[in-house]
Parts: sequence; structure tokens; C-alpha cells
Amino acid sequence: MERAPGQGTRQDSSPVTGHHEVIIIGGGNAGLSLAGRLIRCGVSDVAVIEPREHHLYQPLFSHIAGGRAKAHEATRTQQSVTPKGVTWIRDTATRVDTGASTVALQSGTSLAYDQLVVCPGLQYDWESVPGLAEAVRSPHGASHYEFDLAPKAWTLLSGLTAGTAVFTMPSGPIKCGGAAQKPMYLACDYWKKQGVLDRIRVVMVQPYPTVFGMPEIDRELDRKIAEYGIELRTNSELVSVSPATRSATIRNHATNTSEELAYDVLNAVPPQSAPDWLKATNLPAAGDAGGFVEVDPQTLRHTRFPNVWALGDAAGTTNSKSGGALRKQTKVLATNLLAARKGNPLPAKYNGYSVCPFTVSRNTVVFAEFDDQYRPMPTIPRIPTWKENRLSWVIDRDVFPQVYWNLILKGRA
Repeated sequence: MERAPGQGTRQDSSPVTGHHEVIIIGGGNAGLSLAGRLIRCGVSDVAVIEPREHHLYQPLFSHIAGGRAKAHEATRTQQSVTPKGVTWIRDTATRVDTGASTVALQSGTSLAYDQLVVCPGLQYDWESVPGLAEAVRSPHGASHYEFDLAPKAWTLLSGLTAGTAVFTMPSGPIKCGGAAQKPMYLACDYWKKQGVLDRIRVVMVQPYPTVFGMPEIDRELDRKIAEYGIELRTNSELVSVSPATRSATIRNHATNTSEELAYDVLNAVPPQSAPDWLKATNLPAAGDAGGFVEVDPQTLRHTRFPNVWALGDAAGTTNSKSGGALRKQTKVLATNLLAARKGNPLPAKYNGYSVCPFTVSRNTVVFAEFDDQYRPMPTIPRIPTWKENRLSWVIDRDVFPQVYWNLILKGRA
């Protein structure tokens, strides 16, 4: 076997049982869409390491929690969505030996690679907020970031006719930060139509100075917040929960003050970081507590290991993490990896694009497209997609899921 650049003495004692030209850690959106694209571009030996039996389309979780989608719409078997020609290794990566170019697996074996792509997604750090893990699985708590809790969120929200509903978002990098707000707007519109909204106190806890961070989007969202009578807590974060007393402690970091909120329903988004096993490798930058893979944010190649790449949520890029960002990243990484295989310069650059559709009612969306500096980056110039409209709803709710299952995961979009 020809050694990849930078390969040296192995530090891992597990037996090497196989070799693949390209190994991809993670079989989510990033891993499968990249694998499909590489196969279509002529790379014949691509393996994806993914332990889960079912693949989930996470953008629908918000719709499930808001009563606008069913759980079965967001899942397929992993086997059925793995692109043809890709080897699915149903196992879990536990270590990466960059010196020897091997990946250790939970089963006790290792695989050698020529090129490695790291995209395992994020882990949910429930325990970092005291009481939160217990609260979301208590009778009055939920989280649409967990597939099994999203239907519960809608049961709780749709059953509320009076009381207090609290929606929280943590600081730090998370999957599609705007998704934290979506079930709240869907619930408010439902309560409005049911004639009970004026009896429900709705509190949104937002860790940043404004509701999103783009003036155009902030104006649209602030208008909806006022329309629904939502109490917005900016610069604030959930710091502890008492599920027994249904009390949430909110900390305002700007004023350094705390507030106790009694709730009837709590829908919380957990703090997030790279998986613990990834943090323990030499792939993150020194001092990066989040554990994100250190890559050039434009080429997506590791800054120290030339045969290692990363994209998606676990990559140390500066963009907002979203499926729309992934679609751009996948094309860039595939192009650059193909060039690297031939020893050529890397021709493609990721421009920091991301997208977030805010479902601000049960049939309208505010569609935000932006770069890594939160500057507008519309796909169709001069079209104000950030204005609340029905067409964006149809695209987000009906078109995108079909594009995802039938095109994106096959490397065709």
C-alpha cells in the first residue's frame, strides 16, 4: 500500500483490516452527498463509516415539532440512501492516526486511507446545563433537535391553552441556529388560530444582541415577534432547569443578572460541540475547546495534514452551520480532493454561504441567505427572499425534502 502524505509510524495498536482510497467519517447529509459526488466523478473506492441504521432529514424536525409534518417523513433506512458504489461500514470511528493514515473503529479494528474526510456532525451537550437532560424528557419539556422528542414537542404545544411556553437557544456553534425559533412561530400561529394566544405567555431566550444578526431579517422577525406578543430575551441563555418545579434560570450576559421563569412547556435547544472522540485527536486547532477540525475555510483541507479534509458541522469553518452551506461545501471539497489526488493545486473555494428558512407562520417563511459575515448573499439577486412569503414555505416544506432524498444524497445537487 502506498503511503499517503505525512504517513509515519502507527500509534494505534488495533489491527488494520482494510484500506480505502477515500474514507468518510459520518453518513449524514455531508458524508453521503460527498460520497455520491465522488463516485459520480470517478472515484471507485469510497467508504462511509456510519453506525446508525436510519438516516434523518433534520430540517423537518422543526415542522414535526410545529405540527406541520409527520415523523415518518424525516427518516429513511441508511442502506436505502447510501449512494450506489459506496461501501457502508456500519461502525463508529473512535480515533484517527494521522501519522499512519488509519481510522480506529469501535469494533476493535482499523482501516487505512489515502484520503480522509471528517464529517461526523455535532454532539448534544445536554449535561452542560444542569437539569436540562431531565427537563426535556419530563412531562413538560421537549426538544425538536432530537428526533424522538419532536413529536412530543407538538403534543405539548398543541395541548397548551393557557400558561407559559419558553423556547431557548444556546450560544456557540449549533446546527442551523435559526431552527431554534421555528416551532415557536408555528405554535404561536396555531394558538392564534385557536383563539388562545392571548392567554399564553411566550418567551424566547436568544444569546445574541438581536433575534438573528442581519438587519433585514431582524426587521421581519421583530415584526412577527410583535404580532404574536412574544417576549424576547436577548443576550440571554438558559443556565439551569428544575424539572420538578418547572423553573428555568435565564442569565443575561449583558447585565450579569438572572431571572427565574416558571414554565408550562419548555422547548430547549442543547449546547453543541464536536464529538468527544474528535476532540481527543490532533485534528482540532490547539486550544479549540469545541473540537472542530482545523481546515482552511475556503479549500476545506486540513491546515496540517494534506490528506485530511472536513466539511459540515464538525469542520472549523466560519460559516453558520446548515444544509445549504453543506451543499456548497460538498462541491468545493469534491473538486479539491480530486485535484489533490492528481497532485494539482486546489481550484475551488467555499465562499461562506449559508441559508436559514424561518417558518414564521403555518404557511409562510422568511428566507435568509448570507455569508460568514452575515451579509446578504441571495441566490437570485434583487429578489427580496427575506420578505415573509408563501412561495418560500412551499420550497422549504415541500420541495427541499424531495430534492434532499432524490438529488442531494446522490451527489446530484
